Amino acid sequence: MTGAVVRADAPWLHDGPAAKVLALLNGGGEEARVVGGAVRNALLQLPIGDVDIATTALPDEVVRRAKAAGIKAVPTGIEHGTVTLVLEGHGFEVTTLREDVETFGRKAKVAFGRDWVRDAQRRDFTVNGLSLSPDGVVHDYVDGLADIAARRVRFIGDPDQRIAEDYLRILRFFRIHAAYGAGAPERDGLLACIRGSGGLATLSAERMRMEILKLMVADGALASVVAMADGGLLLKVLGGVSYPGTFAAMIAAEAALGLDPDPVRRLAALAVAVTEDAKRLTQRLRLSNAENKRLDSMGHRWWRLAGMDEATARRRLYRLGEARFHDRMMLAWARAGSRADPAYWRERIALPQRWRAPAFPLKAADFIARGFAAGPALGHVLTLAEDAWLAADFPVDAARLQAIADQTAARFARDHLL
Repeated sequence: MTGAVVRADAPWLHDGPAAKVLALLNGGGEEARVVGGAVRNALLQLPIGDVDIATTALPDEVVRRAKAAGIKAVPTGIEHGTVTLVLEGHGFEVTTLREDVETFGRKAKVAFGRDWVRDAQRRDFTVNGLSLSPDGVVHDYVDGLADIAARRVRFIGDPDQRIAEDYLRILRFFRIHAAYGAGAPERDGLLACIRGSGGLATLSAERMRMEILKLMVADGALASVVAMADGGLLLKVLGGVSYPGTFAAMIAAEAALGLDPDPVRRLAALAVAVTEDAKRLTQRLRLSNAENKRLDSMGHRWWRLAGMDEATARRRLYRLGEARFHDRMMLAWARAGSRADPAYWRERIALPQRWRAPAFPLKAADFIARGFAAGPALGHVLTLAEDAWLAADFPVDAARLQAIADQTAARFARDHLL
């Protein structure tokens, strides 16, 4: 532990639901502290997400105290010592201090304990190994404070052992470095991740998806992605070729347009060149249907969007809709590379802000009046008429619409010998 007493400026320690939970669990011979990401973020003066709490109290005692105070207790992982307390709409995971008895991957056998040092030493990274008392004192048994100051993500203890305990820590190493680190990933950790990369095959697609999508939008995502690509890790995770240069170009395009980072859009830049890539990623990462559809649409003939004139761009927008048009244009811009003219892409991507396509004005009744009966032929002639309307640049005046209907009906009758 560091010699000087370090304190974290965390107002939520003194007021609000977290403070109430800590007050409930401290005293009566037991101690509770905040652990993990909330401590790290408080020291970095970053927004706090979930507040996780470690305690010397056994799970049954945590539940007893919560019930006595009228606080809802949910046994979310009670066999591992975790109880979730719900107060004022916030959930707090409360976990009894643990130490490893046997380690065999994620199925490690643990025993409850009262030793804060042993509990810290079984965690993943030093920046996550700190604990915070209700009085604001930070407890550091793993040199995490020095690593936070240096913006360095480092495994606690032997990196190979930490990784063998849970191979997801490979992805977490790069994701946490992307979010909180600076410069290149820490060398010993990086080499251990490369050595242990065969274990990635044992991970569930759902767990990998969670980490990859978080990595995509982290502030330092590019450095982590490049390191993963250079180490051969992206190939094992994504199952195909990756394009870090296109990924960098997507980040730059988002910044140029003032857009928030989008995980699916960035994943497309990193790994989608054709629609088959979207299918592979969906299987590898167990993506949702909505995520799959976005990737598939972005990978579909994006190369046709370069150099479009305004009329062609309007037709593409009409066919795709605003969301898919925007996604595909962004991927096309990122993949254009050094050939990209920023002015062209800005203008085309902004098309939905200055032009909205009218609804196709011709209806089935217009062709029933021209002798078509309900059925496949009617649907076919409507499709042809819509194509002709688009080619004519979306006319809305009655005369031109009647001419399109007449010409389409006549052509269909001629071609199909009606």
